[in-house]
Amino acid sequence: MRTGIIGAGKVGCSLGKYFRLNNLKVTGYYDVNENLAKEAATFTETTFIEDLETIVKISDTLFLTVPDDLITTVWNQMKDMSLEGKFICHCSGALSAGDAFPGIDKCGAFGYSVHPLFAVSDKYNSYKELSHAYFVIEGDEKHREEIAGIFKNLGNEVRYIAAKDKVKYHCAAAVCSNHVVALIQESLDLMQECGFDEESALKALAPIMLGNMQHIAERGTVNSLTGPVERADVKTVEKHLNCLDEKQQMLYRLLSEVLISIGEKKNPGRDYGRLKHILRSEEH
Repeated sequence: MRTGIIGAGKVGCSLGKYFRLNNLKVTGYYDVNENLAKEAATFTETTFIEDLETIVKISDTLFLTVPDDLITTVWNQMKDMSLEGKFICHCSGALSAGDAFPGIDKCGAFGYSVHPLFAVSDKYNSYKELSHAYFVIEGDEKHREEIAGIFKNLGNEVRYIAAKDKVKYHCAAAVCSNHVVALIQESLDLMQECGFDEESALKALAPIMLGNMQHIAERGTVNSLTGPVERADVKTVEKHLNCLDEKQQMLYRLLSEVLISIGEKKNPGRDYGRLKHILRSEEH
């Protein structure tokens, strides 16, 4: 299978390098920014391709690793080319293949969303961790196994998802990846209010953060939950609420209600009634 990559950003570079290191055939890179395409081709030891029509012609499979709002734009530039039997893929978490490639069935091609469940943060280093990523695939069932086989043969876990679930799936990934950053920033801000500078606060919290994530990954959320909410420690929760401003209290309340639902699974005999009442009260 000859794979062409359209879009020479972080995902395109990471995916191409990952393929090449595993001896998969990458025909090359095309990007409207020729300098980016040349850099990607050099980095992956592949070929810079000057125009869209050429990369489409010489590739069996095409990965459109461009920003989400440009995927359909690029597709519209491709759809009148000879696409019979080709696999057209994008790497958006939220966009389905059908929405990204309207009319693809009339072109004789097969569309797929191939999303690495992984934060690709570095153009030249993230490929080193792709071997640990899940790849979540959605699209035409006729050749879905062939697309999945690319990644299964590389040792990756692969899951299929329905088009109707793509947005909710992507929201789940964003909460896990991005919203956790917001929560950590909230904690850092509170630490700084106690006299820590940001660097020392981050260093102090690192063992808790890393330990929790390790425990959750290994044992799940129920078995990893600790703290005053899990213990139904009403007095401590009240003190927490009283030291926070209105906005911080709102976040604390919402998250604590989720923690209670986890705590009830861990401790089915524990009474969380009074704690629920405190969290829903506006008097703190």
